[in-house]
Amino acid sequence: MIIYKSREEIEKMDRCNRVVAQILAEVAGQVEPDVTTADLDRLAERMCRDAGVRPAFKGYRGYPCVLCTSVNEEVVHGIPSPKKVLKEGDIVGLDFGVVLDGYFGDAAVTVPVGRISREARDLLGVTRESLRLGIAAARPGRRLSDISAAVQRHVESHGYTVVREFVGHGIGTSLHEDPQVPNYGTPGSGPVLKAGLVLAIEPMVNLGGPAVRIHPDGWTASTIDGSLSAHFERSIAVTEDGPLVLGGEVEGL
Repeated sequence: MIIYKSREEIEKMDRCNRVVAQILAEVAGQVEPDVTTADLDRLAERMCRDAGVRPAFKGYRGYPCVLCTSVNEEVVHGIPSPKKVLKEGDIVGLDFGVVLDGYFGDAAVTVPVGRISREARDLLGVTRESLRLGIAAARPGRRLSDISAAVQRHVESHGYTVVREFVGHGIGTSLHEDPQVPNYGTPGSGPVLKAGLVLAIEPMVNLGGPAVRIHPDGWTASTIDGSLSAHFERSIAVTEDGPLVLGGEVEGL
């Protein structure tokens, strides 16, 4: 069941996502060679305490950390570890959310570790742009699959592939609500988009093939072929005036 939000609820979610964006941008700014993914997780948890918000992921279905940190071929849900030391040329996906006043916020960004290859830089650019195009398609009267198709069209036009096992989602008083938002599809199908719909749109894009595998930890997903993967996400509200990026535009995201 799709739950539409009132203007007041969207304002609360905007405040929540502003905290998400600010903390995520700060964590992304600390990414550099020799930092561990556990270092980044500790920073995010400390910033949650300072901001008076609850981390959305820690304890969710047993997930052990505040951040998801996915390095290179890891697609999503990488578990931070003191043994995972970032090195020059890596890319790392940072996925993060909080709960504030009973509402969830969720966002992700993939950032370079020092100087990266042109191949990796192009992958990040295309994935970020596919998110922008997906958000732009979230307008009243259009269909849910128009978002999906916009992402897929841009990604595949550059020779990359979209992950199919993981999708975006509705968000509100629960982290994951209806509807699911795939990053692929035929335009003009699915539910009609209406004002009050709040979605977390999150392209996951692979340099190689789309197939993924789950690690023995039960969480980390990686590309089967070992190719690089990038992940960007923002929570948005459909309004009568078009899509509203919750939390606003924040430098670094």
